[in-house]
Amino acid sequence: MPAERAGYTVTMFLIDVSPSMAKLRTVEIQDGPQGETSSVEMTNLQWSLQFVLLKIQEMIYHGRKTEQCGVVLFGTEGTDNIISNRSGGYDNVTEFIPIAQPNAATLAKIQALQPSTVNGDPVDAIIVGIETQDKYLGKKKTWTRRMVLLTDGENPIEVEDWELTVKKMNDLQIITSIIGIDFDDEEFGFEEEDKSNIKRENEKFYHRFASSLKEDYGIVGTAAFALQECVRPDVKMTKSALIGTTLRLGDIDVRAEEAVELPVKMSKCTALVRPASMKKFAKRVETAEEQTLRDVDDDESRKDVYAQLAMQTEYFVSKDENADDEKDEDEDEGKQGEDGAEKVDKEQLIRGFKYGASYAPCPDGQFPRLSTRKGIDICGFFSDKMVRRNLAMGEVQYVWADPSSGQTQVSFSSIVQAMLARGVVAIARWVSRDEMDPKMGLLIPREFEKVDCFLWLQMPFADDVRRYTFPSLENLFSKKGEVITKHPFIPTDEQMGAMDHFVDSMDLMQAGDKNEEGNREPWFDPRLSYNPAVHRIKQALFHAAVVTDLRTNPLPPPHPEVVKYLEPPRRVLKRAHDATVECKSVFKIKQVPKKVTRQRKDGHVRAEDDDDELLLLDQPSKSSLSKSASQIQSQESGNGNGEIKEKMDVDSETEPEFGDEAAPTARNGKADSVHLPTPQPSVTFVSQSQSASQDLSQAMELDDGRAQDRIVGVAYPLVDFKKGVKNGNLVKATEDLGFVIMDLIMKPFASRRKSEFIECMREMRSACLKEGENDAWNAFLRELKDVCVGSGVGNKGFWDIISDIGREISLIGESEAKKLGSSSDVSDSEAEKFIES
Repeated sequence: MPAERAGYTVTMFLIDVSPSMAKLRTVEIQDGPQGETSSVEMTNLQWSLQFVLLKIQEMIYHGRKTEQCGVVLFGTEGTDNIISNRSGGYDNVTEFIPIAQPNAATLAKIQALQPSTVNGDPVDAIIVGIETQDKYLGKKKTWTRRMVLLTDGENPIEVEDWELTVKKMNDLQIITSIIGIDFDDEEFGFEEEDKSNIKRENEKFYHRFASSLKEDYGIVGTAAFALQECVRPDVKMTKSALIGTTLRLGDIDVRAEEAVELPVKMSKCTALVRPASMKKFAKRVETAEEQTLRDVDDDESRKDVYAQLAMQTEYFVSKDENADDEKDEDEDEGKQGEDGAEKVDKEQLIRGFKYGASYAPCPDGQFPRLSTRKGIDICGFFSDKMVRRNLAMGEVQYVWADPSSGQTQVSFSSIVQAMLARGVVAIARWVSRDEMDPKMGLLIPREFEKVDCFLWLQMPFADDVRRYTFPSLENLFSKKGEVITKHPFIPTDEQMGAMDHFVDSMDLMQAGDKNEEGNREPWFDPRLSYNPAVHRIKQALFHAAVVTDLRTNPLPPPHPEVVKYLEPPRRVLKRAHDATVECKSVFKIKQVPKKVTRQRKDGHVRAEDDDDELLLLDQPSKSSLSKSASQIQSQESGNGNGEIKEKMDVDSETEPEFGDEAAPTARNGKADSVHLPTPQPSVTFVSQSQSASQDLSQAMELDDGRAQDRIVGVAYPLVDFKKGVKNGNLVKATEDLGFVIMDLIMKPFASRRKSEFIECMREMRSACLKEGENDAWNAFLRELKDVCVGSGVGNKGFWDIISDIGREISLIGESEAKKLGSSSDVSDSEAEKFIES
């Protein structure tokens, strides 16, 4: 498909509103997540207008001022068009919407259309559309002209002198689409039964009319197929604007006689497409003056007005606490924030870059850049076989010779042909504008049918590349340096063969549909693989813009073309079934059962592998602590060496403790470090035997209970959290503390540590608020509420305690965040409602 210039298009929509368009029809719509359908009755006009709405929504979505449209109605009770106003005639044809850039009001006007009581002539509407479009464009010969006729073909047509209309359309090169309601379409597989003679004759006329237009500028189709194709994802090829620059080979400053400098043009070859970004809106609050001017009787009829939020930045400097007493009492309080910070103007500030614990000031806003000159400088050549495709970065650009200079094109083409003959690529430095940062990349020669060019491909600097080393998967060595040939990590020949069979069976190169010769084509085609995020958001925007109630008419499922590559083809899955079974057997693959948290009574601890995490199953039993302490106490009492007074808050072996954390077991005079709950059991020993006290303290030695890769443990969570914040790891400490709290509250006897959890949450909230990590706290509190109240087991009692505390431990709202110079996406009312529910 040839590329078109984006925009610069005027489309005329000619819509039939004759009485026949009021005929009711039953339409099946998909309104469920699994593709459930329901039946809805609507008129032919309402059904066909969906095509016009979708086309206009495309124009609004792109937002180009040069993409415009107009709407002409035929079959209206009145007459208002450019020809009738000038010379009469062309009755029942109305210019409903003048040519302009469409907006939301355009959609609203079209949705409000209703069938009339008189018939209209579509040929008259075509002539009015041609004249209206031609008068608007005038001498703009480069603009694209389009015309869309929407009708049911049930009304008589005046077919005299229609050839003159076709000639005029050919002269103006108007691309015409005739969309008929229930028109016969062999390709689509639709043929209407009991078709009237008038409609049958009209369909023949429309086909003859469209075929008379030159260069395939005319097409006739049925409305059902047109609606189906409208929602199909499509990539529109557009022309990229040419940007002038200079290609240099050699040093033109030092050895100008040996250097080459050519004017070239650059244009985009690929461009990254991102989903539409969402904007934040808020209900507009009336001022006091507007409230007084507004009539009281209009309160009920008044509608809420929403306005887009704009970012406004203010700068405050925290005051020195020691200098508060020295300030004058007459100081202007209008320049102070609510927290005592002094407001300053942006002009008084100086940009600075963080340098360790201090800042390096930069009065000019940035440090001097590297002095560069606009253009592309070729630095050297190397073999194209040495190009590492995995290092490619960013978008690809074309580099063309200047189209206005024949001599430049010959010189440029000779460089491209020489590089192609030798199989080399050039490494070059590109500077888009003077004094801009340079980019390094490759110039890859390409020869097309009638033109030679380069492809610019940006490559990384040394600082951009991350290299990671991994041990060999094939060569294993023992501690003595001997080669290991048999090991669980080394696959056997049988395993290698099974995996080869599995990979071959999952081959997609012959998993697609059959071509004309009967051979299967590849299943995956990158040209037809669409970004689900882009097209799903686009579909949702289009649907919500034309639907008044999303509850009764929810968003339909995505188009099959969008999701067809998200699942492997059934043919391949069926073919790979035997290979999958073979792999499971050879590799002895079994489903790993879910780990059950239980406590062993024997105190056994298995040997831990290097890549294994500590399992709760393998922790010693908590009862070992009581036994060890009792044994030492009995030994010392029996020897008469002193008196031991013990006060220990340790439950019996038969009573399960909160969290099932284990205690250390004294073994051969040494204690193993394991997890204990917080608070620490209170133990007091009074002994005259120093050796017995040392043994007992070893038996009671506690571990901080930190899991692997976490900085907050279950033993002293608050201490660990404060330590993490002090070391600058607030985000990690918040995440780990939240994990510990949500893990422990779901275990037995969680109520024993409720005060400690509340204290931890207060500290976490305060730290997040001070450092501006409001989203981290809000996300944790929402997840905690889901765990306590939303889950099947939950801990509703703990959430009731949080609710009783109230607003001071709820979500961080806008006002709180604003006082400390940060922001929050949670309103104050939402925060209050959240903690109360």
